[in-house]
Amino acid sequence: MKRQLTPRRLALAASVLSSSLWLAGCGSPGAVPGQLSETKTEPRAAAAVAGAVPRPSNAATAREYRRDAARHVYEANRSRIYSGQLPPMLYAVGTLQVNLDAGGKVVSLHWMRAPKHAPEVIAEIERAVLQASPFPSATRLGAVTWTDTWLWDKSGRFQLDTLTEGQQ
Repeated sequence: MKRQLTPRRLALAASVLSSSLWLAGCGSPGAVPGQLSETKTEPRAAAAVAGAVPRPSNAATAREYRRDAARHVYEANRSRIYSGQLPPMLYAVGTLQVNLDAGGKVVSLHWMRAPKHAPEVIAEIERAVLQASPFPSATRLGAVTWTDTWLWDKSGRFQLDTLTEGQQ
């Protein structure tokens, strides 16, 4: 299922992002609307990504860029990262291709393997990617396609295959 970021989808994503940021200021500190888990978000993690331009990536290949993109997602989602080895049975596994322009902005998303039994996870992953934009610009590559596998626990926390601590 290939999803192009049309002007309508970009406007929707911007609306969701601005609403989420506005709502995050309402209610309990650190709460993130639509979050699957009961964990709290660290306000500085969101502030570190929202509106900030990340340090550029010096990766020479898309494979090398994966690590920089994964670290960027981890920074933006500190409280959602599963710490330690994942359990033997995961709730969902999905592989997503993210096409980025030379500035690190998301151009399109393409599911190579979508966890269709868990549509809420698909939505959460897409939201996490869009909210983490812009990604580090790939100074040596220009536009780049970042592909990673999302390993999702039933708690709503995850690891990316690139930075995984393995499974029990």
